[in-house]
Amino acid sequence: MNVLDSLATKAFTAKTLVEAGVFRLARPDRLVRTGLALRRWGPTAAAGYLVSAIRYPDGIAIVDELGSLTFPEVHRRTNRLAHALAGRGIREGDSVAILCRNHRGLVDVTVACSKLGAHALYLNTMFSGPQIAEVCQREEPKAIVFDEEFAAMVAAAGEGRQRYVAWTDGDVEHADPILEDLIRDGDPSDLTPPSNKGRVVILTSGTTGTPKGANRRQPESLEPAAALLDRIPYRARQHTHIAAPMFHSWGYANWMLAISLSSTVVLRRRFTPEGALAALAQHRCTGFVVVPVMLQRILELDPEVLARHDVSAVRVIAASGSALPGELALKVMDHFGDVLYNLYGSTEVAWATIATPEDLRAAPGTAGRPPRGTVVRLVDDDGVEVARGETGRIFVGNEMAMDGYTGGGHKQTLSGLLSSGDVGHVDAAGRLFIDGRDDEMIVSGGENLFPREVEDCLADHEAVEEVAVIGVDDAEFGQRLKAFVVSRSPVDEDTLKAHVKANLAAYKVPREIVFLEELPRNATGKVLKRTLA
Repeated sequence: MNVLDSLATKAFTAKTLVEAGVFRLARPDRLVRTGLALRRWGPTAAAGYLVSAIRYPDGIAIVDELGSLTFPEVHRRTNRLAHALAGRGIREGDSVAILCRNHRGLVDVTVACSKLGAHALYLNTMFSGPQIAEVCQREEPKAIVFDEEFAAMVAAAGEGRQRYVAWTDGDVEHADPILEDLIRDGDPSDLTPPSNKGRVVILTSGTTGTPKGANRRQPESLEPAAALLDRIPYRARQHTHIAAPMFHSWGYANWMLAISLSSTVVLRRRFTPEGALAALAQHRCTGFVVVPVMLQRILELDPEVLARHDVSAVRVIAASGSALPGELALKVMDHFGDVLYNLYGSTEVAWATIATPEDLRAAPGTAGRPPRGTVVRLVDDDGVEVARGETGRIFVGNEMAMDGYTGGGHKQTLSGLLSSGDVGHVDAAGRLFIDGRDDEMIVSGGENLFPREVEDCLADHEAVEEVAVIGVDDAEFGQRLKAFVVSRSPVDEDTLKAHVKANLAAYKVPREIVFLEELPRNATGKVLKRTLA
């Protein structure tokens, strides 16, 4: 980046952060203390709560089922926990595995790790015991922090490691220390910043195999936050309900964004459609962070239930983690207003594009355009950039992309850009559309087929609630398409085949359609196609 580009980026960042309310006038003594805190800690979770505690000593940081915590309370709690963990041998560069739902305990241990320079390894709450053991054997965390409900699942993974209980209902005696006890007895004094920032390791969703650890550095500046705030209009000191799991990159990114805005984060351990609406209404949330299947479940509620909760304060519904069907996007905006933002990315590349409400109205199903600081290129199998409208492999570059997998290896790179693992095309207006996974393309009778196109077509039928399409072996054609459909009203296989034939080429009609009660999904709403296969 040349000097002019660097100056332009700094000016853009400053302007965006001022408009969002991150930077605002304050008492001179607080400004000085804030500047010193940011200089010492950098843009980390540790700095986020320290800065907010200085600027908003009465501000509410977290609301969960146990009540509310102010910014100073979170800062002191995490000081206490960091000192307690350090006293038990957790040092800079050590890894701490975290198996928690969305609640204060997850925040406590994450921020404590940040203050120690320890690495936070997030485990998926839907993993099986053997998967957890396999990941811990590979990643070698020194300690594992888990919710009471997962005690049996971490039995094997926790052997030879320190074990701590993050959430307990108080009905069970635990041989392992409980975080609240460590926090109560810990030293509340401030810590010295570590020599090196701790890393965050977020596991891939594992929809096609064993989950891998994506090794990600803490950001070096506030430029990534500004890039998101330029496209998704969050504002400082508001309330955001993060329903998406925070162990995944989408929930985690929005939590970090909320910290930078000194926002109040509303958390619930388990998502229920009406429970989410109640949280939005009770706390007058302006932000709502979800995976698309959550929106689908909400809109399936009876109209009387939907009308019971006042969600008029919502200004941003931020969705990511899995594909957002165009029909669902329109229904969400028809109910909540034009407040839906869809981010396309992955655990490896962080984000690639963001679709605004205007994009989704004009081109339902689009993944949008790249935010500032992100480069997206679509290329053919030879690495040559494809023309607009043509399908190509998607490569992405930005500051938040992973450094590689913790167990070794990397996604394919091209001129410094990282493969997203997807294929897509760009329309005449520069909007990206995802056509499917690059490893999902099948060849049937000499024709290249992408399941996503057929899924979108079937999803447009009024009787179809949700759908997944996969490729299966075929003796005559090599491979063929097979669809799995959850219907909302009676419909038969021939009717749906006719619908596809009327809208797509005949060779794209699934040879077989299976009706299911529901599709198998992981915690972020992605369909587990290997289970269907």
